[in-house]
Amino acid sequence: MYNVFESMDQKDHEQIVFCHDSDTKLKAIIAIHDTSIGPALGGCRMWKYSSEKDALTDVLRLSRGMSYKAAIANLNLGGGKAVIIGDSKTEKSEILFRSFGRFVDGLDGRYITAEDVGTTVKDMEWVRMETKYVTGISRALGGSGDPGPVTALGTFAGLRACVKRKLGKDSLEGLRVGVQGVGHVGYYLCQHLYRAGAKLFVTDADKESLKKVVNDFKAEVLGLNDIYEADLDIYAPCALGATLNDLTIPKLKCSIIAGAANNQLEKESKHADMIEDRDIMYAPDYAINAGGLINVANEIEGYNRERAFSQAQSIYDTLMVIFDLADSENISTHMAASKVAERRMKDIAKLKNIYLPRKNVMGKRDSN
Repeated sequence: MYNVFESMDQKDHEQIVFCHDSDTKLKAIIAIHDTSIGPALGGCRMWKYSSEKDALTDVLRLSRGMSYKAAIANLNLGGGKAVIIGDSKTEKSEILFRSFGRFVDGLDGRYITAEDVGTTVKDMEWVRMETKYVTGISRALGGSGDPGPVTALGTFAGLRACVKRKLGKDSLEGLRVGVQGVGHVGYYLCQHLYRAGAKLFVTDADKESLKKVVNDFKAEVLGLNDIYEADLDIYAPCALGATLNDLTIPKLKCSIIAGAANNQLEKESKHADMIEDRDIMYAPDYAINAGGLINVANEIEGYNRERAFSQAQSIYDTLMVIFDLADSENISTHMAASKVAERRMKDIAKLKNIYLPRKNVMGKRDSN
């Protein structure tokens, strides 16, 4: 039997909300991991999970990652995530997302939603009809629009930091980069890499996505599993998570792992150590892919595109801090990133408890 409270306790989650509406056929789970720095912000994923247990496992893991991502990106936000169980290609509707929006609104700002895998800006605009606690809406409605380009920009900045530290190079000219997943974010990352002179090798289950990057960026297509054994300088996972595991890590021939996917390590500590033992530099996923979160977080205070892009590019400096700590303490980059994020969460929580009156989600001071 699956023990929900035990699973929450293992990773220090604060709250889980199970959302069900028989009229709209909504089955969703919202997980709030940590709100010590600020309200939990994280996207809503729509996926055809094989079981409700898989959906719960995914949302717990993803929400925790958002806490660390917000902390390491120096945002005054906590971590949360939502999943809607369903086929994003056939089961979407206005009433489904408006129903989800009512559940979000019922949390009164503890959780702020956004788009994620399987959801779009249009879906978030439906959610917005029921709640103000939503980001990632169109520019026409005062939002930031698609966060994909900012995620890709931040990932590219982090990738450059890896190349500088591991290979001692300021340029990506001639480097062989394998991009796994060339959908939305992956496509924009390929664009940056191509302009920087990298040689692209790509894989994706979607043939149309592959065709586009081949035509636009002269990429070479690899089989879905061939990318792990390919002769690459950099492996950039940009699809779903857990691609770094017992089977794939021993096959890798790259010097650097740096991509936009969430939860790249199937088992965090174990697989981080396996990568470290192979002398491969790993850019912790929640540090390098924080650009999308940075982008939608800017909507809360009034979106400024220039500021969002500048903050995303600072991911280069964030990774350098992580690499310095990893070297000085002789620990994995994964462990170093966790230390940086946890230190900030503890420090800000302590500061708020001692000195600052509580802030609500709109940034105004409470009177009591």
